[in-house]
Amino acid sequence: TIHAIAIGGLFWFGWSWSGFALAIGLYAVRMFGVTGGYHRYFAHRAYKTSRVFQFMLAFLAQTSAQKGALWWAAHHRLHHAKSDQPGDLHSAKLDGFWWSHVGWILSAEHDETDYARIRDFAKYPELVWLNKHYLVAPTVLGVSLYLVGGWASLYWGLFFSTVLLWHGTFTINSLTHLWGSRRFATTDDSRNNLWLALITSGEGWHNNHHHYQRAVNQGFYWWEIDTTFYVLWVLSKLGIVWDLHMCPDRIK
Repeated sequence: TIHAIAIGGLFWFGWSWSGFALAIGLYAVRMFGVTGGYHRYFAHRAYKTSRVFQFMLAFLAQTSAQKGALWWAAHHRLHHAKSDQPGDLHSAKLDGFWWSHVGWILSAEHDETDYARIRDFAKYPELVWLNKHYLVAPTVLGVSLYLVGGWASLYWGLFFSTVLLWHGTFTINSLTHLWGSRRFATTDDSRNNLWLALITSGEGWHNNHHHYQRAVNQGFYWWEIDTTFYVLWVLSKLGIVWDLHMCPDRIK
């Protein structure tokens, strides 16, 4: 339905460069929620932060409409435990591109949150509440956009932007296990890809990540662009996050 709205809205509202700028701006902000929040913080604990900011990270991440932060992180931890092996939730190698890209997240068999796999964050009742009510964040975003800019703002900022964000995010599950180079001989088919790193704020250095999952910097070298890491580095200088776990030289 949201895809249909995103496509149909172009005919209804017409092209707008300002609308497109809003969509890309919110894409970038929410992509950080996905990469810096869902992934590097909740799934891998690559840095530390306060209880207040971790709630803000979860809320921002959930504006992407990719379900709850605890749900996302628990499923991602399972992916790493069985990457490209039987039991992997979204293996492009075993189950094909379409399933790894969108099929798995649409499947009812993966609706439940495995709280046993995410005990470290499930002890916070506010995160559990937000995880159970995962549509609150995108709804708040949508209402805010409508109140500020009307239907056009809602269309570009939520529907159009979210479709781009979904497919940007999902390329990491699908294309980074099919397309790119392999620096490290990991047991899965993870690959590094500059183009995917650019559209996902650094997540495209996927072979690096599978080689050393806990690193806050998935771009291991200065020439590997990793926007998420740059933002987290700035936040660390401001004292908002700390204990950034960098990839050690022995791992490289």
